[in-house]
Amino acid sequence: MNLVNLESVSHAFGPKPLLADISLGLEQGDRIGVVGRNGGGKTTLISIIAGTLKPDSGRVTHTRGLRVGTLSQRDQFDPDTAVKDIVLAGRAEHEWAGDPAIREILANLLGDIDLAAPAGALSGGERRRTALARLLVEEHDLLILDEPTNHLDIEAIAWLAGHLVQRKSALLVVTHDRWFLDAVSTRTWEVVDGSVERYEGGYAAYVLAKAERARIAQAAEDRRQNLMRKEIAWLRRGPPARTSKPKFRINAAEALIANEPPPRETVELLNFASARLGKTVADLEDVTLHAGGPGSGPLVLDRCTYQFGPGDRIGLIGVNGSGKSSVLRLLSGTVEPDSGRVVRGRTVRLAHLSQELVELDPTRRVLETVEEIRKYVQVGKKEWSASQLLERLGFRGEAQWKVVGDLSGGERRRLQLLRLIMDEPNVLLLDEPTNDLDIETLTELEDLLDAWPGTLVLVSHDRYFLERVADRCVALLGDGTLSMLPGGVDEYLERRAAGQALSARAASGAGAPELAPPDSQPVQAGGLSAKELRELQKELNRLERQIDKFGEREAKLHAEMAEAASDFERLAKLDAELRDIAAQKEAAELEWMTLAERLDQ
Repeated sequence: MNLVNLESVSHAFGPKPLLADISLGLEQGDRIGVVGRNGGGKTTLISIIAGTLKPDSGRVTHTRGLRVGTLSQRDQFDPDTAVKDIVLAGRAEHEWAGDPAIREILANLLGDIDLAAPAGALSGGERRRTALARLLVEEHDLLILDEPTNHLDIEAIAWLAGHLVQRKSALLVVTHDRWFLDAVSTRTWEVVDGSVERYEGGYAAYVLAKAERARIAQAAEDRRQNLMRKEIAWLRRGPPARTSKPKFRINAAEALIANEPPPRETVELLNFASARLGKTVADLEDVTLHAGGPGSGPLVLDRCTYQFGPGDRIGLIGVNGSGKSSVLRLLSGTVEPDSGRVVRGRTVRLAHLSQELVELDPTRRVLETVEEIRKYVQVGKKEWSASQLLERLGFRGEAQWKVVGDLSGGERRRLQLLRLIMDEPNVLLLDEPTNDLDIETLTELEDLLDAWPGTLVLVSHDRYFLERVADRCVALLGDGTLSMLPGGVDEYLERRAAGQALSARAASGAGAPELAPPDSQPVQAGGLSAKELRELQKELNRLERQIDKFGEREAKLHAEMAEAASDFERLAKLDAELRDIAAQKEAAELEWMTLAERLDQ
């Protein structure tokens, strides 16, 4: 059944037309992801579809009795109203408590929030989850979500994706989270140059289809140029006709990437990083750290020892409140540990992108603000000018001469990141660098970081970006340690589902009481359910296999080092790999011992 129709719709803000003569239809059961550049018209399009914005021309038709639920980017609540009243809209306790669907929404979005708390006491992330919960407890024919993953951690994003897929309502979602787009959408709309291009499938299918369209367009242009050359040649000598056979789509896709280099020359970048940094970057030695300062706030690290080495590209994962930003501040030296010490290498040049925007001179031009740091910078093997890097991160043409005071929050964040890179650090600490960046700018940032040699520690809830940029993941699981995650984000989510990861606040006993999950397992001796015991044993078996593989690799590396005794360059590469394998093996052994102790209790 058709839910919404747009016929010849146009809309503009000022002289720039955001939408020009758009005709679209949205059917029952559609799950559509909307992508495009910031300022390109995505929010305008969904506002017109929702009926909250009237277009300059054209017609918008809703089916009779259509129930539309909308999540905007701004969550506006009465500061004195309790969270429970906002979300449950006066429902009696027996009514919502007896509904498993509502209990699931509350447990996954508001489990650590006091439902009696006033809205004025909520943080930005808590307000976002409250707005989402209020929307999801209601029944709608069409859900329209504008950046629903903002301020959500990886676990909440994964739950939301699964929940939306199971709902019967149609879905229209604007988001820069590419993993989320792939998980929920079956069609993709790209808002570009005033029009809406339509593609079947989620983000991955959209990228392939767009590349295929570009290839076909290029082939058509090549044929046109070839025809022109043949016509000219015919005037001279009359060449024979030529034919070509069509290729299958998969062959065309393979041809598109055939000559692309690998994302990162890992060994080369590691050698470069080792040369610039030496052996020591940052070593945590028996460190204890509380989020609020010595002895105050949730416990983040408890007598933790960990080494960050040259060339490491680490994604730091944990729920909101686990202390990820506190660890970055510890590494940057802006906070000191309660006890223990942090040993930093003498050659470390560190840059820290925090979640707070650094104050910039509002009267300066964008290009001037970057060039005052440095006019040229070496990224990998290539030298870039300040203007070229600005263009890569979305400041094209006249945008480089905009006054800083006129920039949006997302533009200021891009400018802040670029200034850090221009200072040529060899250690980068990035705290949510993807906030307010569109997909095109995200891919440019990924390419830039691919060629950047040094140590990188990244905190991000953008799973696609995290898995693309980081080589390995480390988690704060609420036990006061930094735990290696060989299985990446999937392993982290498995541990969370098994109850093996807490926020620092919950681990300290400071969190609000959580709602019990609707399908709790019976508890066995030692406080573990039968499901938890099975998961523990499964994890132990996996770790044992992994430790054996690390041991085999260590033996091979030792043999290779003996053979390359006179080749110092190869020895350096093998030694770096050996140290990495040894660190991973040690982390796996410590993890195995921790799990074994839980099993024996």
